[in-house]
Amino acid sequence: MCTVCGCGDAKLAGATHGDDHSHDHHHHEHHPHGHHHDIHFGHGPAGTEVPGMSQERLIEIETGILSQNDRHAAINRSRLAESGIYAVNLVSSPGSGKTTLLCATIRAMSGPVGVIEGDQQTTNDADRIRETGAPAVQVNTGKGCHLDGHMVGHALDHLSPAPDTTLFIENVGNLVCPAAFDLGEDAKVAILSVTEGEDKPLKYPDMFTAARLAILNKVDLAPHCDVDLDLYEANLKRVNPAIEILRVSARTGEGLDAWIGWLQAEAQAKRQRKAAE
Repeated sequence: MCTVCGCGDAKLAGATHGDDHSHDHHHHEHHPHGHHHDIHFGHGPAGTEVPGMSQERLIEIETGILSQNDRHAAINRSRLAESGIYAVNLVSSPGSGKTTLLCATIRAMSGPVGVIEGDQQTTNDADRIRETGAPAVQVNTGKGCHLDGHMVGHALDHLSPAPDTTLFIENVGNLVCPAAFDLGEDAKVAILSVTEGEDKPLKYPDMFTAARLAILNKVDLAPHCDVDLDLYEANLKRVNPAIEILRVSARTGEGLDAWIGWLQAEAQAKRQRKAAE
């Protein structure tokens, strides 16, 4: 968890590093003869542990924060629907090639596009996006490691996207906290570089379970990295059997048409549903 998610409050209310760590339920005691026991802090109902705080209190904190976020997200979703705006929440770890792919996508698209760019510091990525001609609003989260519904609502005020815009929300590079935070988007799209390791979906299952689509990016590097693209896909399906997968290279353009086609089909389906109401 992070300061925005609530662990800031939890840590203040909890114990310090000087507290007793001799809790035998973690199975981290030393064993001779080379036997090792792993340490698990995520087996409780809250999915995490903070010294000095009960599982019930951690669940209470998380539930309150997420409920407040969901209220902002619902307002965003209604606002976007009224204007026929299709919004995707782009999530990934740092270095996945997310911004490079986004710039290539914008250049290849027709129709209005807008971008909300999330980073902890700097406007570097928003500046790159603006060079494509697309309007972009930078949201710096400071110590926060993800965007939330409230931040995106403010960004929408500044961006004022035109009707029928395709809105890209580029989240902070992080495969943990953004999985839990609804921004009012129509879909989460997880971008996974082939250089990150085939077991990445298994290490971060919450994110890939929440995603509608996974983009295997930088496939042009696959022959040079001794990676198994089929194993990437098998592991994605293992954590989320319903996930759609596209193989893309932002550098060479491979798969870019399929990605843009997916966006256009999803946006058209949303507008048809609205028209039928």
